[in-house]
Amino acid sequence: MLDQLQALADRYEKLSELLCDPEVTSDTKRLREYSKEQSDLQDPYDAYTEYKQVVEQLDAAKQMQAEKLDDEMKELVKMEIEELTERKTALEERLRILLMPKDPNDDKNVIVEIRGAAGGDEAALFAGDLYRMYTKYADAQGWRTEVLDVNLNDLGGFKEIVFQVNGRGAYSKLKFESGAHRVQRVPVTESGGRIHTSTSTVVVMPEMEEVDIEIKDNDIRVDTFCSSGAGGQSVNTTKSAVRVTHLPTGIVATCQDGKSQNDNKVKALQVLRARIYDVMRQEEEAKYAGERKSKIGTGDRSERIRTYNFPQSRVTDHRIGLTLHKLDAVLGGELDEIIGALTLAAQTDQLDNKGE
Repeated sequence: MLDQLQALADRYEKLSELLCDPEVTSDTKRLREYSKEQSDLQDPYDAYTEYKQVVEQLDAAKQMQAEKLDDEMKELVKMEIEELTERKTALEERLRILLMPKDPNDDKNVIVEIRGAAGGDEAALFAGDLYRMYTKYADAQGWRTEVLDVNLNDLGGFKEIVFQVNGRGAYSKLKFESGAHRVQRVPVTESGGRIHTSTSTVVVMPEMEEVDIEIKDNDIRVDTFCSSGAGGQSVNTTKSAVRVTHLPTGIVATCQDGKSQNDNKVKALQVLRARIYDVMRQEEEAKYAGERKSKIGTGDRSERIRTYNFPQSRVTDHRIGLTLHKLDAVLGGELDEIIGALTLAAQTDQLDNKGE
């Protein structure tokens, strides 16, 4: 591992030199490539630099321990060695995680689908809560969101909403959100004050480029229709909305929120590519799951992954047993604690599987 880290550090420092080279700075393509490569190496480089400093300090403390010292100094040196040893162990664990192969989709934009599931109007209203939660989280990350398709119910909830999140690392942060989200609260439609349980489903897919998923013109059917609003009524008289059907698989994508028919077709094809890739990935994961199943998955859409309990102001992620008593903050987009815990659990699981 140390040889690998040293090679990584050498490459990082070489990139620092290259990024100061006038030939590179005048070449936009090379400058972008080298900048991205160095950015990808930043975290392991910083951790390795800190690790070397800790090892150096630990060696110096051990040498001092071998010298003749008074009792007070011996105790201080002993405490320093214990502290440095703990830091060294923690850094070694972090470095192992940082050296694991990255998901090639981690840096990609994502397409998110949220649908009201069990619970009728209440499920649709909760789908709206989830949509606002993710858009607020995206805003906090400096990402941009764009609605691609939406189907409203009469109360202003979402039977379905499809939106895009553009920002580096969007998939790495949101990929564990796929699954069934459960809400427990008194619905606005409930006159007796009884708590109901409803669910909405979330699907997070990495955006695919044309080079990733090729869609041939003769494999699709394109239909146009008038955009519709709540209850299905037409909201304009021009057929700007677009529905694209992938004939070999039967997968359908619709977009009606673009500025023009052509804009909607481009966006519908983006959704279609993401859905085709998602089906392919689920099939691969199903094969893999027969050999080894991770507790943190991104494939099973029916799995209940999280509960939002309003009476107790509680959010529980069932995959990792994490419970937070700050429902309002979470629905306000403060997802870092949950996403961080899920990422750590997935990395630990990957390390454990690697050791088998």
